[in-house]
Amino acid sequence: MHRVRRWVVRHARLFEMIYRRFEPALVKLAPVWRRLGHERVEAPVRVVEKAAKGALFDCQMCGQCILSATGMSCPMNCPKTLRNGPCGGVRADGHCEVKPEMVCVWVDAWEGSRRMKQGDLIHAVQLPVDHRLTGSSSWLRVVRQRDGTSSSTVNRETTR
Repeated sequence: MHRVRRWVVRHARLFEMIYRRFEPALVKLAPVWRRLGHERVEAPVRVVEKAAKGALFDCQMCGQCILSATGMSCPMNCPKTLRNGPCGGVRADGHCEVKPEMVCVWVDAWEGSRRMKQGDLIHAVQLPVDHRLTGSSSWLRVVRQRDGTSSSTVNRETTR
């Protein structure tokens, strides 16, 4: 899994281009998602999202994906789940202080962001993780936000 994750970071620009085409297609389907009901499509979309993003990014399904801002390196793979940069314990060789055999997620994030067209997004301060969204589809959340149908409160049924 770690090798695939690192390969994706080395090809961050390619995955950025794929996502830039994928997101508008998902948003165009907003009337379909609305008609079927977001609660009904959450489970099957979540399964597909988890399979695809799990295989490529070792996605932890936090429900608030920021891969496009972190060089295609999922910060939830950090043992400390830091979303705004590395801790003070990154070793001189770029490895993690908690898992010395693992390259720091943020070392990968910086490398990946340098390869991306919108690599400056890594400088954006990310909000803390809302653990109520864990396990939910960030793809459908993006659709609801772009479509204007997202609510400010979390629906407990769609997060399970």
